[in-house]
Amino acid sequence: MQTILGANGQIAVELARELHREHTTDLRLVSRNPRKVNPTDALVPADLLDAEQTAAAVEGSSIVYFTAGLPPDTQLWERQFPTMLRNALDAARAAGAKFAYFDNTYMYPQDDRVQTEDTPFAPVGRKGRVRAAMASMVLDEIRRGDIPVLIGRAPEFYGPGRTQSFTNALIIDNLKAGKKPRVPVRDDRERTLIWTPDASRALATLGNTPDAFGQTWHLPVCADHPTYREFVAAAAAVFGRDGRYSVIPKWALQLAGVFSPQVRELRELLPRYESDNRFDSTKFTTRFPEFAVTDYRTGLDRIRAETDAAQSK
Repeated sequence: MQTILGANGQIAVELARELHREHTTDLRLVSRNPRKVNPTDALVPADLLDAEQTAAAVEGSSIVYFTAGLPPDTQLWERQFPTMLRNALDAARAAGAKFAYFDNTYMYPQDDRVQTEDTPFAPVGRKGRVRAAMASMVLDEIRRGDIPVLIGRAPEFYGPGRTQSFTNALIIDNLKAGKKPRVPVRDDRERTLIWTPDASRALATLGNTPDAFGQTWHLPVCADHPTYREFVAAAAAVFGRDGRYSVIPKWALQLAGVFSPQVRELRELLPRYESDNRFDSTKFTTRFPEFAVTDYRTGLDRIRAETDAAQSK
């Protein structure tokens, strides 16, 4: 039995598809209101803030994937995320299950250094500090050695379905709607984006590779690092638009945060858009050379095909 905790998000949905397709049909999906992804999925409603419910949901699992997410609310993150993760780790240890933690890069320095698995934590802002504390909790579990544990870390997303990111919201969703794309802060800095299905496929691969445990892995990304200027041009060509876009300066986003709680919650991420953002996944691609990483044009073509299919219904 392989179990996904936090089973309704885009990463979890793609993970469930990949596990079912390539590894096992014995899947358990856990969240407050889980929904089937595959016909054979077992659904277990549970609140990960409740240790007993989490332990019951994990019991009998061979591998537990932690993909739980929360809205971008700092106080919510501080109150709930560490408790959810601690309950999940305790439950996996009690069940004797392997544990795969899906992580992001909020704890990394927001500068132009190339990010590797050895990049030191230097979080900017409260949400970054929460994610640094959570990653440290998992690293402590690796050092404890009671159960096999790994970290799969991903940079900013772009992708199909309900993928949530600045890039999807400001560029891809606007192109879908026939609107002018908007770029946060600067358009001339290199960016690394991960195709969400690749992130999920890679996490499934790691979870089913015994020697992957006890380590942190950067999930695989395309070796190209397009600027937003280049990414918008490629996306506009795919969607048949003229390629015009606007850049939202940092001061405007900061000002918008005065009036919009949603924008205010994202302001601590703005420094990452002032610098090159280069995320290195050489460790993964060297260990798994057969893993096919999706290039940006192919990803954009798939989003366009999904959009066209949805509009034709």
